[in-house]
Amino acid sequence: MPPFDSTEGDRPRVSSHLSRGTLLKGSIAGLGALAGAAVGTTELAASPDAHGSAATDKEILTFGLLIERLQAAFYAEALRSAHLTGEVHQFAQVVGGQEQEHAKFLESALGSAAGNSPHFKFGDAVTDPAKFLATAISLEETGLGVYNGQGVNLTPASLAAAAKIVSVEARHTAWARALAGKLPAPVAVDATVSVTRAKQTFQPFIAS
Repeated sequence: MPPFDSTEGDRPRVSSHLSRGTLLKGSIAGLGALAGAAVGTTELAASPDAHGSAATDKEILTFGLLIERLQAAFYAEALRSAHLTGEVHQFAQVVGGQEQEHAKFLESALGSAAGNSPHFKFGDAVTDPAKFLATAISLEETGLGVYNGQGVNLTPASLAAAAKIVSVEARHTAWARALAGKLPAPVAVDATVSVTRAKQTFQPFIAS
């Protein structure tokens, strides 16, 4: 039984056939800690049968939800504080709204297990326009790399749902790079990003 019931339009939701115990066992507790003061301590490993599992789906989508919430909060704060103008302001407005939609998409998929969003802190990354762009590139590239790296661990239904987000995240990354005067697509094949490396990028922005 796939972890999503996709009968409700394009927005997946967690199947009621999965028990709470099944969804929470494994290393989901480590990923849940990322929404607080600490980040999970282990990498997510590919399923031996390469078809994933409900528990692993839950881990990855929980991690993805944190990324989307962090990015949405980053753009919202920058729009309030960074005095952005021109296309940079448009970028923050458009991408910030889409990150909010991504968070809602994953909250719908996770249901009551989505939990509350942590608080974030961004310092001068949301007050200095130059630092804003550099941080946007870092957050977008890291999030995209994690999604790409964990795709192999998802069940087919969850992978199809995540792909709807990943393709848009790639456009966000290219747009941010172009605004910063960098090549939008610098390589033919993207490198994946490990959970360990992602922790190093995201943890400084998590206040509680």
